[in-house]
Amino acid sequence: MPTYWELLLLVVPVFALIGIGAVVRRVHWVEGEAEDSLIRLVVNVLYPCLIFESIAGNAALQSPGNLILPPLVGFAITWLGFRSGLLVAKMIGLHVGTGLRTFALAVGITNYGFLPIPIMQSIWGPESLAILLVHNVGVEIAIWTAGVLVLSGESLRQGWRRLVSPIVITVVLAVACNLSGLTPHLPKVLTATIHALGVCGIPLGLIMTGVNLANYLGEPRELFNAKVSIAANLLRLGVLPVLLLLLARYLPCTPDLKRVIVVQAAMPAAMVSVIIARLYGGHPRTAVQIVLGTTALGLFVIPLWLRVGLSWIGV
Repeated sequence: MPTYWELLLLVVPVFALIGIGAVVRRVHWVEGEAEDSLIRLVVNVLYPCLIFESIAGNAALQSPGNLILPPLVGFAITWLGFRSGLLVAKMIGLHVGTGLRTFALAVGITNYGFLPIPIMQSIWGPESLAILLVHNVGVEIAIWTAGVLVLSGESLRQGWRRLVSPIVITVVLAVACNLSGLTPHLPKVLTATIHALGVCGIPLGLIMTGVNLANYLGEPRELFNAKVSIAANLLRLGVLPVLLLLLARYLPCTPDLKRVIVVQAAMPAAMVSVIIARLYGGHPRTAVQIVLGTTALGLFVIPLWLRVGLSWIGV
């Protein structure tokens, strides 16, 4: 098990890219329409390419067990986060217009890429990433279906068109290519282009997160709201980890999936919620408060939950 300082070193590059984004925004290199355009580029082009490459060639998805259960778990724990977030947001007095829906979105999306990937590689090696990536398919579907509907406040009947997004279309196409065996026969020019775009997804997404966060750094007092920050930390880093560890212990699944659930239980809120809130008319400041608060506390809590969870689950 890595020490706290080893875990900290694993996430330093993540925060470095976010810091670069904040600097770029502060010196006015990216702002206004350019900021919105780059965010849309990340969400509608780069992320889909990253997802397609991760899924279409993933041999783990060719096993029926890995194809069905991990994505279901990813979807279920994200959906649970959204519903719990809505309940807690109402309990602390938030309502539509003051961040109720954004609270549910931000607290519901655990960090499923930027932090768990290096942590799992460090503890179990690169082979452990296959199940995490398959699990993340369910998380992505939950974000771009249930998450977008929660943020917009629409029912499935009203907002079904939002489900037809580049992310969901990409997931369907990638799974189809994987199961049909079509992936190896795709033109090399196409796969090389997808790879080049996908490689840009995480770093540019982190940089744009920093750009977005920089919009709020001019008002430090706005980065902390007592009821929002405390409630989000208690839910995201207190209650939900317990529920996820119970799931990991008693769910009849492979040790690899149990490890994924344990690692996800330890994670803070995902930074992508800030971008989604901005893109779909949410309350970005609330997302910023939740992301910054849970991430700062997460530096101390992540090693604790990992040690407790892995010991209790026995994986």
